Amino acid sequence: MKILISNDDGIDSLGIFHLYNALKEIGEVTVVAPLSEQSAVGHAITMMHPLRVIKFYKDGDFFGYAVDGTPADCVKMGVRNILGFLPDIVVSGINHGSNTATSVIYSGTVSAAREAAIMDIPAIAISVTSHSVSNFATACEAVKKLVLLIGEKGLKKGTLLNVNVPDLPAAEIKGMQLTKQGKSKWDDVYEKRVDPYGKEYFWLTGDFVETDDNLSLDQFAVRQKYVSVTPIHFDLTDHETYDEMSGWKIDSLL
Repeated sequence: MKILISNDDGIDSLGIFHLYNALKEIGEVTVVAPLSEQSAVGHAITMMHPLRVIKFYKDGDFFGYAVDGTPADCVKMGVRNILGFLPDIVVSGINHGSNTATSVIYSGTVSAAREAAIMDIPAIAISVTSHSVSNFATACEAVKKLVLLIGEKGLKKGTLLNVNVPDLPAAEIKGMQLTKQGKSKWDDVYEKRVDPYGKEYFWLTGDFVETDDNLSLDQFAVRQKYVSVTPIHFDLTDHETYDEMSGWKIDSLL
C-alpha cells in the first residue's frame, strides 16, 4: 500500500515517529507534516504567503518532508506536489490528546484526514487520549489493523475514520467500538492576565464538559477503555432541519 502520513503536532513529534514505524511494516510510507505544531488550527489552508518544503532528517536518516503550513496544506502538498499520485490511504496522527465529540471541529489532525477525504482518498485520523502519552503501542496496533481492513473493504468516498485510543496498554483495552460523534464540548474562556511589564494578555483556558452517556458515542467509549472508531464526513448539512424547512416556502421570500 502507498501510505501518506501527516499530523498537526509537527514532523518532529513522537506520535508521528511511532506511526511511521508502525505503518512501514505494512506499506510504503511517505511523511509530509507541518514544520511546527499546528494544533487546533482546524481546516485552515495557506493562501496569502508562499509555502516552503524542507527535507527533514531524524538521526541522520531521511524521514520526510516538513511544510511550513497547516495540516491540510501538508496533505494537499503531499498528494499534488510530492507524491504526484493518489495514495491508497492517508493517516493523520498519532495525535497527543483526544479528538472526540465537538473537538473534531478544531482538530488539525482530523482536518488533515478530512482534506484527503475531500480528494476521495480513504483516510484515518488517530489520537491517543492523553497529552503526555505513555503508550503508543496500542494505537499503532489499532491503526495497522484498520489500514489493512480499509485496504480490503474500501471506504465510502468523502468519509474518514476518526479513531481515539485510551492511553493504556493493550491488556487493559476492552476492545474496539464503532461509535458516533458525541456532543460533549468545551466550556472555555480567554483568561485575562498581566505580563511582567504590566500589559494585559489573554490565554485560552477551560474545561471539557462531558455529556455523552452511552457506549455508542466516542467520548463515552474511550472513557470506558474502548478504542473508538467513528466514520465522519464533511457534509455539514443538517438534513433533519432541511426537511423541516422545506415547508417554510423559502423560495417565495424573494
